Amino acid sequence: MKRISLRLALPALLLLLWWTTSARSTSPFYPPLSEVLVSFRETWLFARFGSDVVPSLVRLLAGLLIASVVGVALGVALGRSAPLARAMNPAVQFCRSVPGTALIPVSVVLLGIGDGAKIGVIAFVCAFPVLLNTVDAVRGIDPQLEDVARSYRLTRAQRLSSVLLPAAAPQIFAGVRTALGMAFIMMVVTELYAATDGVGFVTVSARNSFDVPGMWAGTVLLGLLGVSLTALFLALQRRVLRWHIGMTERN
Repeated sequence: MKRISLRLALPALLLLLWWTTSARSTSPFYPPLSEVLVSFRETWLFARFGSDVVPSLVRLLAGLLIASVVGVALGVALGRSAPLARAMNPAVQFCRSVPGTALIPVSVVLLGIGDGAKIGVIAFVCAFPVLLNTVDAVRGIDPQLEDVARSYRLTRAQRLSSVLLPAAAPQIFAGVRTALGMAFIMMVVTELYAATDGVGFVTVSARNSFDVPGMWAGTVLLGLLGVSLTALFLALQRRVLRWHIGMTERN
């Protein structure tokens, strides 16, 4: 309980500071927090949740899932084969150096402004942290684990599912967590420039129509979504890696 109170203390203080400083604000660009909360309730709790929040989350999760599957599969292959890693390294380094925002015009030209283009950009950008973490994790596995697996005459598929992936899982999850933050950013950016719905689209539309409380409300929603997704991912990680967390705590 004390730990939860400490975590909530700073957000509560910042919320109080925002309320106090904005209460008598005369700037059209810094409306009172009360107006922002009214806009938040009217826009996001009822009218646009299903039509804009849900599509945004679907794109984010679809892109992250594709990136995780591709990143883990390719990362295992590169981590297990040094010649393949050397051959693929120039292409991987080139692709990961391309800014995600630079891909948006290309995706619009090739795929239009539908969900496929947005999911593709998110997946492309997010695949690299998963890929690189998987490569490092696979290369760093204790050789004795593989010797034991061979002594039990496990097949390659059994070694992959029972030894390789479990041993690499903590570092893979670290890569997916990094990818989650990147996916959230790319979700917003793709909706700012090429979309007809989504949280980013509604937020920039509010700005363009000089609905400043609506713009602030969209920003608040994005912050809440980011915190919620991170908390859900950490809960999933603790559940999947409870054996690893238990070993770490004992040590």
